[in-house]
Amino acid sequence: MKLIVAIIQEKDEKKLSQAFLDNDIRATKLSSTGGFLRAGNVTYLIGIEEEKVEDVLDVIRISSQTRVQFVSSSGNLDIGMDLTSSMQVKVKVGGAIVFVLPVDSFYKF
Repeated sequence: MKLIVAIIQEKDEKKLSQAFLDNDIRATKLSSTGGFLRAGNVTYLIGIEEEKVEDVLDVIRISSQTRVQFVSSSGNLDIGMDLTSSMQVKVKVGGAIVFVLPVDSFYKF
């Protein structure tokens, strides 16, 4: 038995949640916040048999693609004056961070 912990961007949550339903994958969803943009995330906890781990990873991989987003970043221009401007910075967002952990014991009460 394995525990999959998948952290995805909140924007991908509906697509991944539907993919879990379509593939009969049971998951516990936790709302979370973090990352570079301090944006909303969703963390899924999935207990799964070891032989099905790759199937779950494929569903996550397909449903949580990275994309490019422009965000405002305040920068300080050091040109002899104390000027502050707002610059657009291109960053990759989305995708998934996934941990696969061994499970020593599993109980259902």
